[in-house]
Amino acid sequence: MNTNLFKESPFKTQISFHKLIESLEEIALSDIDYRSNYAKALLKEIEHFPEFRTGIEDLSIIENNKTLIKYLLADLFPTALTKNEIKAVTIPFQNLTFNYSERFTRILKDAGGDFDMTIRDFDEDQFYIVSCILILNTYYKQRFEINKPLFYDIPDANGILKHYRILYNADFLEITPTEKAVSLTTEDFDLLIDNYDDINLWKQKFPKESWYLQGFGIVSLFDATTESAISNLKSNLLKADNDPNSKQSTEIIFRSIFKISDLKVGLIIYNEEENKFIKPPFNKNEITSYILFDQEETVNCEKAFFGCSLSTLIEEKKPFIISNVEKFSTIAGNEELGKHLLKQDIKSCILAPVLKNNKLLGVIELVSSQTRVLNSVNANNLDLLLPYVIDTLERYNIDLQNQIEAVIQREYTAIHSSVYWKFKNEAEKYYRTNDPSKDYIFKEIVFKEVYPLYGQIDIKGSSQHRNNTVKEDLKNQLKTLLNIFESLKSNNALSLLEQRKFEMQSYFNELQLELKADTEQQIQNYIQKEIHPILKNSKVDSDCQLLIDNYFEELDPKTALFYHSRKKFDDAMSIINKKMAFILDKEQVEAQKIFPHYFERFKTDGVEHNLYIGASITPTQDFDTMYLNNLRLWQLQTLCKMELEHHRLKSILPYELDVTSLILVFSSPLSIRFRMDEKRFDVDGTYNARYEVVKKRIDKANIKGTQERITQKEKITIVYSHSYEEAEYLKYIKFLQFKKILEPAIEQFDIEELQGVSGLKALRIKVVNTESSDDKYTYQELLRELN
Repeated sequence: MNTNLFKESPFKTQISFHKLIESLEEIALSDIDYRSNYAKALLKEIEHFPEFRTGIEDLSIIENNKTLIKYLLADLFPTALTKNEIKAVTIPFQNLTFNYSERFTRILKDAGGDFDMTIRDFDEDQFYIVSCILILNTYYKQRFEINKPLFYDIPDANGILKHYRILYNADFLEITPTEKAVSLTTEDFDLLIDNYDDINLWKQKFPKESWYLQGFGIVSLFDATTESAISNLKSNLLKADNDPNSKQSTEIIFRSIFKISDLKVGLIIYNEEENKFIKPPFNKNEITSYILFDQEETVNCEKAFFGCSLSTLIEEKKPFIISNVEKFSTIAGNEELGKHLLKQDIKSCILAPVLKNNKLLGVIELVSSQTRVLNSVNANNLDLLLPYVIDTLERYNIDLQNQIEAVIQREYTAIHSSVYWKFKNEAEKYYRTNDPSKDYIFKEIVFKEVYPLYGQIDIKGSSQHRNNTVKEDLKNQLKTLLNIFESLKSNNALSLLEQRKFEMQSYFNELQLELKADTEQQIQNYIQKEIHPILKNSKVDSDCQLLIDNYFEELDPKTALFYHSRKKFDDAMSIINKKMAFILDKEQVEAQKIFPHYFERFKTDGVEHNLYIGASITPTQDFDTMYLNNLRLWQLQTLCKMELEHHRLKSILPYELDVTSLILVFSSPLSIRFRMDEKRFDVDGTYNARYEVVKKRIDKANIKGTQERITQKEKITIVYSHSYEEAEYLKYIKFLQFKKILEPAIEQFDIEELQGVSGLKALRIKVVNTESSDDKYTYQELLRELN
């Protein structure tokens, strides 16, 4: 007979009452007449069913003899206790129960006919191993302790999930080996105790149906709903924020404790800095707020709850309880909040402050569509739950602050991953040695003997383009206004209109000349103060009004000026910068694989970047100048790729812009120091400052003896000082010419003297305007090609 819930078991099970029958036979021989007579009468009845003693193979025998079995078990199931005890006959861990107490029967009836009573979190492997442990402890007298509580989760008539702790009594069970049983040694016991999770080992030592389990057990349940729900709440609140079942599980737990089938849970967070409540920023799709409902936040706490005074909640920090929302809404001052709750079908609610060290963290909301089911009495249940909610909310706040700090660091004060380790070491040292009574002096972050690489791709003539678009927008706006004034008919102030036309024409003529620094501001102030009031206050015919309306629709809402040409220019600048930065960032991922190095880039009128490579930045790896050479070749290839991408973009840009590219070669190692006041790295030392001077001025420099800029569109300019630098880059150029990335012509020239810097030279080459290639070449490949 197989009565197992699971397919495999170490037991061959037989229901038997032999131990109980033997007990009755002893009672029948006693001198106490009423006990002896009762036992004799019962033994006579069961003589017709030898299976009761030898073992029941057919479960229908139990079903057909319920009354007799009830009498047989009467001493174990007292009638006086049947309405209170939750008790039944069972085989431990197996799916067979009968002879229920009245309370147990009622519980199963309320659960419904489809309910399947299974042990919570108890799978097939656990069943097998626990059954084996039962054999070890009973037959082999070992002490394999498992104290994990077992539960049945059974819904009541209202659908509220109740949790019942399971206790087994195995006094009437016997365990004996079959011929298939494996004889175990002390070594086997040691092996098993160290390998609880090895199901194959357990099945090897306890083969399927290798032991007899004869007799019966008694299962007793007690209602542990509150204790179990609190334990589940702790586990649930520790789950990941992205758990889709988190809110549903939490509400089920609260419903179990409050015994309210439609109970819902909400939460709002208190923002102390701005004195307002906000929706939880975590798990937005799961956690809601019934107070804020469709709002993201409140203006301030005084107006937080629709004009209703909640001093009890905010000032006294006690729960605010509305047991009857409909009645509450009829009281003066409460109408708005009452209407807001009723709109969500909320008939009773508890709003409880979540406090940590008397500091308000937020408000937990319990709501129901039933009147009076949430009240001042069951609000005391929150005392059991709030400690876990408080810890969770505090953890969420800490995690949120950490995430915010991470975003601020990433977006605003980034510390590159290559140098993060040194900042981390200094911060750890601060926490290890910091004495609160003294000011800790942070050690400066310096990286010595690093090689710099600098490059840029710049928008050619960006300042002139910007000025031209500003002038074009201002001229178009003035033209439009002059046209409106020509059509403007008014019976009054004709001389004023003429005066304004004259002034606008004068501004228009001024725009034919070079744009001055304050011209745009002057015209903007003039139009807003002198022209717009006339347009808004004049009485005009429908045709003229249409012109005025169209004019105002054309204005930029921020500046009240035309923003047509400038928008095309700004959009084109944005597209170029975004695309160039994207390529540079994408290529940087590969560059870090060459050798980890410090990298930073800036968007200006184009994109420029700094790289520093050396042993001090990555002390865990051996540095070689080969990595520097590889990085220089990578930089040249990346600028080629950026130039090609711009060439593809030019035809689709809203405003045509050209770019120039430049690389500055500096072969002497230098030191970089993190400037604490500026929160950025800068070169360190007077000699190294020459490098920074060249960086700032070189792109505006001319070829020596000419007025020609060293940078030109669709060309890359490489600035250097020494002949060995020239020889190195000529290798790279010839290699990329061989790969059809650069054109054959190479320009070489001297650069005019800069302030404090002389002797600079340059190479200039043009990128082949073909489709961009994704091929990347290493320094080793270059050497193989050249050799």
